[in-house]
Amino acid sequence: MYKILTLNNISVKGLERLPRDHYEVASEMSQPDAVMVRSANMHDMDLPESVKAVGRAGAGVNNIPIPRMSERGIAVFNAPGANANAVKELVVAGMLLAARNICQAWDYTRNLDGDDQALHKQVEAGKKRYVGFELPGRTLGVVGLGAIGVQVANAARALGMNVIGFDPQITVQRAWQLASDVQQAVSVDDLFSRSDFITFHVPLVDATRNLVNHARLASMRDGVVLLNFAREGIIDDEAVIGALDSGKVHAYVCDFPSNRLKGHPKVVTLPHLGASTVEAEENCAVIVADQLREYLENGNVRNSVNLPEVFLPRNGRARLCVINRNRPDMVGQISHVLGQAGININHMVNESRGELAYSLMDVESEIDGVTADAIAAIDGVLRVRVL
Repeated sequence: MYKILTLNNISVKGLERLPRDHYEVASEMSQPDAVMVRSANMHDMDLPESVKAVGRAGAGVNNIPIPRMSERGIAVFNAPGANANAVKELVVAGMLLAARNICQAWDYTRNLDGDDQALHKQVEAGKKRYVGFELPGRTLGVVGLGAIGVQVANAARALGMNVIGFDPQITVQRAWQLASDVQQAVSVDDLFSRSDFITFHVPLVDATRNLVNHARLASMRDGVVLLNFAREGIIDDEAVIGALDSGKVHAYVCDFPSNRLKGHPKVVTLPHLGASTVEAEENCAVIVADQLREYLENGNVRNSVNLPEVFLPRNGRARLCVINRNRPDMVGQISHVLGQAGININHMVNESRGELAYSLMDVESEIDGVTADAIAAIDGVLRVRVL
């Protein structure tokens, strides 16, 4: 019986992927095998040694201490692309809110006083303050062409916009999905200087923190619209407020309110709604539940943020799963211990990712506790499981 600890409410559709005859799922339990989380902050959590995996029902993993998990041999999974459509739709909505001054106009009308005749006069007198502009022919710059960025770019093309994209790490899979007439920017600064709208779909790391600052705002087109549904911290709030006040920036639409932003007349702040649709929550939960189950039961790895992608069909009496530091001769030392125990390897795969390596070995006979402990004692081995 596997035990799964949930730190947030997880969609029932995802939890249904974990059969109750093999899985116990609860929001409070001791010695869980895995953790399912959405937005809960895990940086200060003290996880028991029993935890083998963490599944984030979403794409971003800023709330999970990845280096500490890796050091303990805990696999961390996410659900890239599961919420892509939800975020794409919100970005499109954000562009329309900004272009047509919809939130400001709505706020104006709901605060009108008087009878209907008086309201009509005030509407006609006030509507000229909220004249907007249309999207076709405008240029959208997309920073980050992962699952979300590609969908945003393609949607903007369908709306008649020109699209420029920048992502030095775009995958072949995403490139195939991208509309063929999306232009490639040579740098983020090149994209900034050519765009009427700019949307961000990158993680918050050292290289993206305050990616938009005073200097880069000065290089942008007058009247640019900024949209941030990725991560707080990518745009310098103080810098963008100054650019809004000067008229350099037409509007800022984001998912991360602050006291400095929420009252500004040219800012639309939303309460982190990017992935807040029933469909996205269900998709994320289903994907991460399937990944955790496959890892716990078979050791296979898909969509991990700290382990390499590994899949091996079962072919033996037992399966050995080893996470270790990425050093020379680790596989040789593991094989040597198995050989000394008279255990033959039928099939194996070994892959590495950064500082970690992961091996799956199907063997002809059972692996006892003494042999497993001997492998765990090898310098550099972080986690050993026998399935």
